[in-house]
This record gives sequence, structure tokens and C-alpha cells, in this order.
Amino acid sequence: MLRAALRILLVGLLACAPQSGALRAQEFSALARLEAARSGVADARGGGIEAKLLLSQPVPYRVFTLDEPRRVVLDFREVDFSGITPDDLLSGSNATGLRFGVFRPGWSRMVIDLAGPQAVVEAGMRTDPATGRAAITLRTEAVDAETYAAQAGPPPGAGWERPQPADVPPLVRRQDGSRPLRVVLDPGHGGIDPGAERGGHKEADLMLTFARELKEKLLRAGGYEVLLTREEDVFVPLETRVSIARAFGADVFLSLHADALAEGRATGTTLYTLSDRASDRASALLAERHDRDQLLAGVDLTEQDDVIAIVLMEMVRRDTMPRADKLASALLDGLKANEITLYKKPKLSAGFSVLKSPDIPSVLIELGFLSNPSDLDRLQDAAWRDRAAGAILDGLKAWAAADAAEARLLRK
Repeated sequence: MLRAALRILLVGLLACAPQSGALRAQEFSALARLEAARSGVADARGGGIEAKLLLSQPVPYRVFTLDEPRRVVLDFREVDFSGITPDDLLSGSNATGLRFGVFRPGWSRMVIDLAGPQAVVEAGMRTDPATGRAAITLRTEAVDAETYAAQAGPPPGAGWERPQPADVPPLVRRQDGSRPLRVVLDPGHGGIDPGAERGGHKEADLMLTFARELKEKLLRAGGYEVLLTREEDVFVPLETRVSIARAFGADVFLSLHADALAEGRATGTTLYTLSDRASDRASALLAERHDRDQLLAGVDLTEQDDVIAIVLMEMVRRDTMPRADKLASALLDGLKANEITLYKKPKLSAGFSVLKSPDIPSVLIELGFLSNPSDLDRLQDAAWRDRAAGAILDGLKAWAAADAAEARLLRK
């Protein structure tokens, strides 16, 4: 019924829309800007350095070391350093020099010269959901020359290539229990974007392991079709992840993460849905950035302007957001029933990019905090992961049954 209403509204809007053949040009930039006043590279404990870089928006990045001379390299896609000098950022004696700039189209690079052999022991990026700013932190510690030389070297390949979404015809019918539930599991980060790192463990690797195990549990349970947005350690852009889900005809999108905090002892699993405040802005950004035939499954907006696209997306979102909230509640019930440790506020809302699909109920699951030793131990424990996957299965099963019953009532 909703799809039919959308098509009727589309006809009405087209009748009122301007008939000019050209769309108004829109100017926007993918560049992140470095905020020098809140960024810097200074000495840290253990004979190393600590770098804090505040960016106007998150970008894919990677960190590695090189030898002869010894230096730390940070690659970004991409950062605008205009108006900033190395003296604005560099202090202390464990780093002897700093330079930055564009080194190939679409890539920016920062190089920090080291006073001695130092290994990267911590690196991560955290995005503030309220402001959209991203903070990259990097810390090194002194090591012997042999250890440094063994770890130094660039990662293989550029790794910034954009994966192609699965070529599967879109299916737009809301699930009503008459077919398997289509679930897309999105292991966060990957490739050049390792996510949070602690003790030699990467968020990207831990989440891929959990996603594979959760997929196996769902398939063994029966009644589910499951797709992962990545099956290996590769970088997949955030918007591509949602496009993959739409191409699969997903009924549910679950993004899997494990955060890390610089301070505090936060612990436990947290569930995020899209906040009301972020939803309006999300529709406008999607209209700017996405291919028009990928905004809504079954509705081709290729020839339509932003006003029509945004109105239709907001109509669909009003149907989807309550379903996503019920999904998060059902998952939370499953986690509680299986005695999974929860964060002090286990159900929150935010503006994460992977939650912004207007037509797919989406939840971001922070399974734990890598900065908490207990959480990190649990994420490495196969028995705990199996219990957590079972909890998610229980939540999905309960939500799918209630959601299907509601869908059947709506069609009567």
C-alpha cells in the first residue's frame, strides 16, 4: 500500500514540478579539513609520539611506517591542509619533522619523521555523531631497530578501489513471513580502514570474524538469506554498503562495530538507530550524493529533482524508523535474555551513515569496547561470540514474527 501511495504522490509532484530539462547544479566537496587549533603531534610515554588530528568529517585512512629514514606515514582520502604549517602541529623531541600535502589525485599524505625506531601501538578514528567531526589518534612507543625494520613497509596495493555492489534485482515487497528474511550483515571498516586497534587486534578483523559466525548461525537456523557487505579484509565505502543491501532486497541491515575510547572504562554492547534529528539531513545528503535510481527500491528518481526525492524518502522513512526502533528493542531483549553484558545506556540513536537507508530497518550494534580489556577478551572468545550471535538470532526471530504479522494486517 505504501509503494502504491508513493507512486500516486510521485505523479502529483511531477505535475507541479518545473519542466526545465536541466537540474540546478549543486556544489559540494568530499574534502575533510584539518582543524589545526585542536590537532598536534607531541611526545608520549615510552619514548614515542602521540598525534591527534581533528577533521571536519570522517575519511578513509591508513597508517604505516617506513625505514631509512624512519617515519610514520598517514594516508587520507582526502584532507585539506590549506593554511596550516608543520610548526602549527609539531612539538616535542621524539618527532624531528613533519610534512603534508597531496601526493596523487584523491590522496593526501602526512609524514612524521621519527627520532628513533618507534612502533605504532594505537591508532583509531572516532566520529562525533552530533557534529560529524572525526578525531584520528595515533600513538607510538620506542622499540629496538630490528623490530622496527621487521614491521616497516607500505601496505600492499592502493586499496582505495570502490567495490561493485551485487548485481541482484531489487525486491521491494515488505516481508510478511511467506519467504526467508533477507539479512545484510555489515562488518565495519576493513582494508585501509582498520577501525579501532588495541593490543594488535583490529576492529575490522574482529567484526568480520563475528559476521561470518553470525551468518552461519542464521543459515543453520533456517528461514534466513544472509549477505555480508564484505567477505574479506577490503575497504567498502559507507554508501556502497547501503547500496549492496538495497540490491540484495534486504529486510534488515545490521552494522557490526567495536568502539574504543581514549578515556574511561566503558563496557558492554550498545544498539544504535537513526536519530530523528539526523533523518531530515540524511534525506538531503542522499539526494545530493547517491545515484537517483538507488535511493528507493522500486522507485526510479533518475529524472526528478531534490524536492521530489526528499519528499518520497521522508514518506518511506516514516514507515521504516518505527520498525527499526522495534528491531533494536527486540535485539536488546535477546541480548538481555542471553545475559550479554550491556552498556549503561544500551539503546541509543545517532546519525551514523550506514543507518540512513530510508527503506531498510537498520541497527548499528557496538558489540563492545576494544579499550576495555574484558570486552576485548570476550570478542576473542569463541564461546561468547556464539552466545552473542544466538542472542541476535533470538531478537531477529522475535522481530520478524511481529513485523510480519503487522504487514499482513496492513494488507487487509
